[in-house]
Amino acid sequence: MVDTFSDKQGQALLKMARCSIAQKLGLVWDDFQTDESQAFLEKKRGLFVTLHKHGDLRGCIGIIEPIQSLKKGIWETARLAAFKDTRFSPLIPSEFQQIDIEVSLLSVPEKLEYGSSQDLLQRLKPFRDGVILEKGYARATFLPQVWAQLPDPSSFLERLSMKAGLDADEWAKGEITVYTYGVQVFSEKT
Repeated sequence: MVDTFSDKQGQALLKMARCSIAQKLGLVWDDFQTDESQAFLEKKRGLFVTLHKHGDLRGCIGIIEPIQSLKKGIWETARLAAFKDTRFSPLIPSEFQQIDIEVSLLSVPEKLEYGSSQDLLQRLKPFRDGVILEKGYARATFLPQVWAQLPDPSSFLERLSMKAGLDADEWAKGEITVYTYGVQVFSEKT
């Protein structure tokens, strides 16, 4: 990872995400103000905002490439995770206090060179690598946190293939492009 951010900066990102969601819900919440000490918000980073409710996933949307500032990315992505993740109904006001927010800041993805499916399995670093799988127009990613649910690399890649809309064994056929990235995670849940 090129830059790392302090815990104080991470807490500011979490507060910004919560404020964005609260504002969209029409709730009174601490207004998020920026100052000169928060110039880091202008840095461009890939990022994901993940919502959990009672420990279960409640929404997760992100931007893989560093195409917009953290300030804009966090504000917009928090709302997308809360209201536009098609796996879930939009968040409602009564759920607001029940969610925990997690922000993952991504390093720039790097292409993983490999020779065979076995070689791919050996090159992956479970619990450390975020993985992007790509074939033609099909593309999907899993954050490193997903390894906790899918610690077996074969199962991880099968589920990632299916998430991309491909056959579960597509990763093993050798006709896919794989990228990996690292993350720095900040979470409201301690």
